[in-house]
Amino acid sequence: MNKIEVLITRKSKEYELLDSGDGEKLERFGSVVLSRPDPQALWRRKLSLDDWKNSDAFFTRNEQVGEWKINKNKIESLSKWPIEFSELKFWIKPTAFKHTGLFPEQSVNWDWMRDLIKKDKSGDSKKEIDVLNLFGYTGGASLACAQAGAKVVHVDGSKSAISWARENAELSKLAEKPIRWILEDARVFVGREIKRGNKYDAIIMDPPAFGHGANKEIWKIEENFIPLVEDCMKILKDKPLFFIINGYSAGYSAIAYENILKTLIEKFGGSIEMGELAIEENKNGDTNSRLLPCGIFARWANK
Repeated sequence: MNKIEVLITRKSKEYELLDSGDGEKLERFGSVVLSRPDPQALWRRKLSLDDWKNSDAFFTRNEQVGEWKINKNKIESLSKWPIEFSELKFWIKPTAFKHTGLFPEQSVNWDWMRDLIKKDKSGDSKKEIDVLNLFGYTGGASLACAQAGAKVVHVDGSKSAISWARENAELSKLAEKPIRWILEDARVFVGREIKRGNKYDAIIMDPPAFGHGANKEIWKIEENFIPLVEDCMKILKDKPLFFIINGYSAGYSAIAYENILKTLIEKFGGSIEMGELAIEENKNGDTNSRLLPCGIFARWANK
């Protein structure tokens, strides 16, 4: 069994985890500082309460309704603004579900995918590499793969998420890259690809614990995840490049995801890495910086 790794996203020019603790995290997206809940932050804050109150906006939840409260002494409104992150550009749009449209911890996976695609194309720049991104959300992985030279099929069940992803593609000057934007339930799409005989070099998936497809199909990870992965195995090419699974709130272990991907080693060889994704907190002169856990991953590569 592989050892459990921790892949770390660190401070960059336009993104930074300033502090965390007491069930909250304080982040900077460009010039805007946001405070929002994070159940993983079980420890105490390092910065003062005044520092936290000086954020531009904070997320609050009243029973089932969530909303952002603006610090009117800092900004006039909170709609959307662009930032540059991990060689791409994104529109940040704080939502009623506390998300911003960017998951910074995924940048380490984007770098990994870029490297694999570039290396595979290094001997033949015209070689086509077909990537399928399921539950693609606002397109970070799709854009990273297209940027590296792959053809991408981006699938999501949310019309607004796909529109947002396309806006990010335009902002990143990747709108002309070969990306197909598909509004459909992931299971329905993969089932159709099996019937059509289409194959992929690489598959990416970020399955939620619970969700809905484009036609209100109900997704439950405990019921639908394994059948979907099994179907995805049927649409891999004879010599696939990679397969990656990310997880956030389903309560599973990275070891469980590793076990799922071992079928690929049996069939194609290669290797698996698995573990946790984390963001490093601003050190603020402290050599013993903290890591905020942000999810799990397991990734197979034919290398």
